Amino acid sequence: MHKLINKYKEMSTPMKAALWYIICNFINKGISLLSTPIFTRIMTEEQYGTFSIFQSWFNILIIFTSLNIYLSSYTKGLIVYEKEQKKFTSSMLSLTTFITLIFFVVYIFNIDFWTKIFELSPDLMFAMFLELLFMPALEFWMAKERFDYNYRKVIAVSICMNIMCLGLSIVAVVNTQNKIEARVFSDVFSKILFASVFFVIILLQGKKIFDKNYWKYALKFNIPLLPHYLSNYILNQSDRIMIGKMVGKVQAAYYSVAYTISTVMFLLVTAINNALTPYIYKTIKANEVEKIKSKINPIVILMSFLSIFIMALAPEIIRIFAGESYLDAIYVIPPIAASVYFVFIYSMFSTIEYYYQKTGLISIATSISAILNLLLNYFGIKIWGYYAAGYTTLICYLCLTGFHYIFYKKIIKKELPKIKEIYDMRVMFLAGIFILVVMIIMVLLYKNIFIRYTVVLAILVYAIIKRDKIKDILINLKWLYYWRKKWIL
Repeated sequence: MHKLINKYKEMSTPMKAALWYIICNFINKGISLLSTPIFTRIMTEEQYGTFSIFQSWFNILIIFTSLNIYLSSYTKGLIVYEKEQKKFTSSMLSLTTFITLIFFVVYIFNIDFWTKIFELSPDLMFAMFLELLFMPALEFWMAKERFDYNYRKVIAVSICMNIMCLGLSIVAVVNTQNKIEARVFSDVFSKILFASVFFVIILLQGKKIFDKNYWKYALKFNIPLLPHYLSNYILNQSDRIMIGKMVGKVQAAYYSVAYTISTVMFLLVTAINNALTPYIYKTIKANEVEKIKSKINPIVILMSFLSIFIMALAPEIIRIFAGESYLDAIYVIPPIAASVYFVFIYSMFSTIEYYYQKTGLISIATSISAILNLLLNYFGIKIWGYYAAGYTTLICYLCLTGFHYIFYKKIIKKELPKIKEIYDMRVMFLAGIFILVVMIIMVLLYKNIFIRYTVVLAILVYAIIKRDKIKDILINLKWLYYWRKKWIL
């Protein structure tokens, strides 16, 4: 323990920030996961489904109302306008506020029309617009603090807000008859309570509402990225909205639970990708590409076994997280769990695209997959209900993987003509086939406990035998390098 403390003290500020952001991310995701078994038991399936639809619409609308300015363009703007950071920040907040108010006015003038589109009451939509109005302030503040490595403030605010959201929502839902309103209003109130403070602080400190140069910079940077941002959210959020509209909010609740359970694996993929990215960048720069295969192969195998593990234990996981009433959702988990594996694979391909700054290719692949997702869901959900959404998600991520592989091959052919493959495609392909075969077996034989537990036991035995190898994988990920990638290139 003493050695660990000393190593921590020796870390640079960026590295300490990286460590705590990773911990904070897991804590916040953990809070979100813990809320699932609570709210699935104190809310009806329809109420839970309505809230999941509310969240999905919020995540889509904020792309348009904020243009996602608080992401990379804002961070770059802090460098471009280094001596005018407070003015720049307040002007950016004013821009997102202005756009949000325009959307709100459009909604007000034809409430009945938009109610049919969103399938949410005017009260819920009013709450959503309040969240859309104030949340960018919190995002700008957090982005600025991360930029300055003030990680303690960001982590404290983030965790406190999430705990308050959870606590207040539980109290409100338990003690009121209008549970969906209670859930939404308590959640929005908690977020606005924090965000409004930073809204006022940013405007008072910056004292800049409109600046032609700032607004031009932000609009020029972010508007071309809207198709990419929107396509990503369509792939992740449109399923629940379409299920709710086409077959009902109860089925949307079933799908949402299954998807939430898979969030753990998506979080793991993100963490692993963030850890591997700087290693891949550094290795390519050093002309040591041949080393990458030996690092990636064990992780590919690890991800495939984790996907299968989730599939095999889906019934037990559903019972713990949501209860017997949601047990039907087990049939959606296998395709979503398989999707996570292919998300990891295509992220490896896109890492090469990012390194060689071929971001246009990424937007093309994402946009095509998003359109395909909408089309398949439209026809599939009509016929097979919410089950179809899980398999359309898998199909789209398979296509996305294929697109990125084609682009990746073109890039290495041009940039690394002496190298046929950066990754071991044989291992990736065989692992993918194995996952798909197990997925089919699991769906057909979920009621056969013997087969499921045999699969689980086999994975555990393998993990025990290969425990040293697994330990090495985890050590070699070098999570902290993610936050240093800006210095690698």
